[in-house]
Amino acid sequence: MSLVTGKEILDAANVGGYAVGAFNINNMEIFQGIIRAAEEKNSPVIIATSESAIKYAGINYLVSMVKTAANITSVPIALHLDHGKNFEVIQKCIKYGYTSLMIDASHLSLDENIEETKKVVKTAHTHNVSVEAELGRLQGIEDNVSVLERDAILVNPQDAKLFVEETEIDSLAPAIGTSHGAFKFKGEAELDFERLDETKNLTKIPLVLHGASSVPENILKKAAKYGAKIPGAKGVPTEHIKKVIKLGINKINIDTDLRLAFTTAIREVFANSPEQFDPRKILGPARNAIYDVVKEKIDILGSADKAWEEELVL
Repeated sequence: MSLVTGKEILDAANVGGYAVGAFNINNMEIFQGIIRAAEEKNSPVIIATSESAIKYAGINYLVSMVKTAANITSVPIALHLDHGKNFEVIQKCIKYGYTSLMIDASHLSLDENIEETKKVVKTAHTHNVSVEAELGRLQGIEDNVSVLERDAILVNPQDAKLFVEETEIDSLAPAIGTSHGAFKFKGEAELDFERLDETKNLTKIPLVLHGASSVPENILKKAAKYGAKIPGAKGVPTEHIKKVIKLGINKINIDTDLRLAFTTAIREVFANSPEQFDPRKILGPARNAIYDVVKEKIDILGSADKAWEEELVL
């Protein structure tokens, strides 16, 4: 089977009340671990690549790898450009067969974001490519942040309604307090659930949570055991992830957790077998670590056994 669009996967999730993982890849082993988990769990999956991943691995290699898997796998796969900011890169992704993309113009004013997003939607929809956009800034919030500061950083639900109507995007990433990387919060995790709920009620479309890695304690402890130095790393608690899904999040972006699991597994190999130089025996365990993380995420997101259910084809 061929790749499916992000819209197909996320519209079904929106109807079904669950979320689908968008997992970032940089190489073959990460990708293989993700697909193996998705197949075992019978879950649709979104494979995401950043502009920097495209630069690192090459768009031909990434697209060929994902299309090959889509042709032989039993689950729906969408290939997604994450945080697309360069219009030339966006056009290139469309040309090479991506089925979903994100235009990130969230750093612009609302009016400018609308205009930039409309331009991308017009081009992408002509080629049956789904479009995600973002409102607000992903920089996290703390307990002592003032209301004015929150409003300046986080999504405005009324703006979101206008934005969706004007741009005709397929999904929206509203900033509600998460941030990228392994250091999301200095204190307790603080997400604006009320703001999310209002945004969903006003827009009705699939919503996306960026910066959603949980930075699991067991992986951090293992990483530290084998020499990693990442003190203070903290992610989004699993109970928060489950709550945002109930409030209308249908796509959860995961990258940091994959990186942590992958590199921790490699550290373990080198620590326990310093004589090892066979890449297969170094990267094989890392691939297995990716599989374990993705399998657990799928259970949390509720997308297990949702591949090709009736609601997927709306």
